[in-house]
Amino acid sequence: MKKVYILSGAGISQESGIPVFRGEEGLWQNYDIQKVCSLKGWEEDRDYVKRFYDERRVELKNYKPNRAHKIFAKLESEFPNQIYHLTQNVDDLLEHAGCKKIIHLHGTLTHLRCQKCQNIFYIGYRSQKSDEKCSKCDSKDVRHNVVMFGEVAPNYRYLYTLSKECDLFVAIGTSGKVIDIVDLSKEFKKTVLINPNREEYVTIFGSNDRFIDTYFDIFIQKSAVEAADELYELIKEYLLN
Repeated sequence: MKKVYILSGAGISQESGIPVFRGEEGLWQNYDIQKVCSLKGWEEDRDYVKRFYDERRVELKNYKPNRAHKIFAKLESEFPNQIYHLTQNVDDLLEHAGCKKIIHLHGTLTHLRCQKCQNIFYIGYRSQKSDEKCSKCDSKDVRHNVVMFGEVAPNYRYLYTLSKECDLFVAIGTSGKVIDIVDLSKEFKKTVLINPNREEYVTIFGSNDRFIDTYFDIFIQKSAVEAADELYELIKEYLLN
């Protein structure tokens, strides 16, 4: 049975209005990345980091899934057990679109994690209480469930283990700066890249630095929403033939 491996990034959720972390209009323009998204920053000022993630969590309830999110849910529904979707996003828009089997590589905003027993529990879109307790062991040593720089991302173990089961790789809405999509693409027989920009990292240049091609078999230079229906047809044709 054919299977498809999808890796999505911030470009998908950005089209629903969620600010990306990097770039000219990214959150890092207003926040010091080392203070709010690193283990060192967390250890130095937990209240400050907690407020940052509380704000992101409360804001999340205002965003809605877009066409790209819905197309992935449609594919999952039509081809059960044939779609593996790993996302770098910490929002829940894929779930709201109807996706059931999503691997969040960097955690989830809507959950907290107990640092004593490692239990992960849902709190929705509210701020973390000052006396918040773990739903399992009652410990107050709980924090946001988002992976920070300086700590291990447990779900990264799926990046290469699941690739062994799939032939088609789709990278969408990701620049490849966080996860090496070029190296990952080497694990697959067929590869697709969807990005509105020609990122230098995934571009092959010839003499005089002139653009030749990408490392991917198919490059669709469109945003996730613009490419959603085209991608649906591409994946559907691949799985049916």
